[in-house]
Amino acid sequence: MRWLTRAGCVVGVLGLLACRAPARQPDVAAVLVDPTPQSRAQLANAVNEMLGVSSVTLADDALTRSSTLLIERSPARDPSGVRITGRDYGKPETFTLVKSGGDCVLVSGRDDRRIVLTETTCRAASP
Repeated sequence: MRWLTRAGCVVGVLGLLACRAPARQPDVAAVLVDPTPQSRAQLANAVNEMLGVSSVTLADDALTRSSTLLIERSPARDPSGVRITGRDYGKPETFTLVKSGGDCVLVSGRDDRRIVLTETTCRAASP
């Protein structure tokens, strides 16, 4: 019976501590600062993983001026490499770079999946 009282006290104290835990800071739109070959490779790998593809082509200045990255699918081409005309129904994939606490995080617009970019330095984007 005594252990039940102690267990109840422990649960009560933990509950009070949980109420006093600091609130998580909201994500802030961010841009890359001084991207390196390693940070660019990590960004490309994160996009590849989220899209489920083997490789994407990103501009060297991707996410350095804007927190939003749009990825369009390559247009269909015939065997000789000429673009096949017709309407493309696919929407571009959207990704957003955010600063979450001290981390730079890439967020998928499709499903809100998040990947922390550990090789990357970012700062809050200008409004």
